[in-house]
Amino acid sequence: MTITETRQETHVTTGATIWLTGLPSAGKTTIAHELAGRLRAEGHLVEVLDGDEIREFISAGLGFSREDRHTNVQRIGFVAELLARNGVKALVPVIAPYADSREAVRKRHQESGSAYVEVHVATPVEVCSVRDVKGLYAKQAAGELSGLTGVDDPYEEPESPDLRIESQHQTVQESAAAVHSLLTERGLA
Repeated sequence: MTITETRQETHVTTGATIWLTGLPSAGKTTIAHELAGRLRAEGHLVEVLDGDEIREFISAGLGFSREDRHTNVQRIGFVAELLARNGVKALVPVIAPYADSREAVRKRHQESGSAYVEVHVATPVEVCSVRDVKGLYAKQAAGELSGLTGVDDPYEEPESPDLRIESQHQTVQESAAAVHSLLTERGLA
């Protein structure tokens, strides 16, 4: 048996994009990494496309205007769809504050026949500001930062996400299990 044959036998090759949207410090990235570990243990090829890393390496130079945020989301959506159509589970924990940007990504996936699952990590801003993982809420409150999504910049909540998670009411493991359960229902896990 060749190495290629062995890889094909041990990897599940049904690709999909799992897009986790929500406010800063909602728990998107933490849930994505928990889910990634679970999927990898089952033999899935998985990539986490973290919003901060994408901004640093693929969208460097973009600001936070509506147009720049849209461009950033479209770039992430392109990479996610590329991975998904090649058998990878692309987990995408990004704020993606605008409904039209997220819809354009969903449409790109539909046109290519790639599976797309939208998860709204619907943690209230009051909880996110207490978590304040990156200190953004503190900087905004101190007047050092403006344009914080959900505070002084808009966040358009998904009207009909495939799954809504209220991370403040469950553990990270429970949140990841809820996403995994949906993927299983849809034949993606």
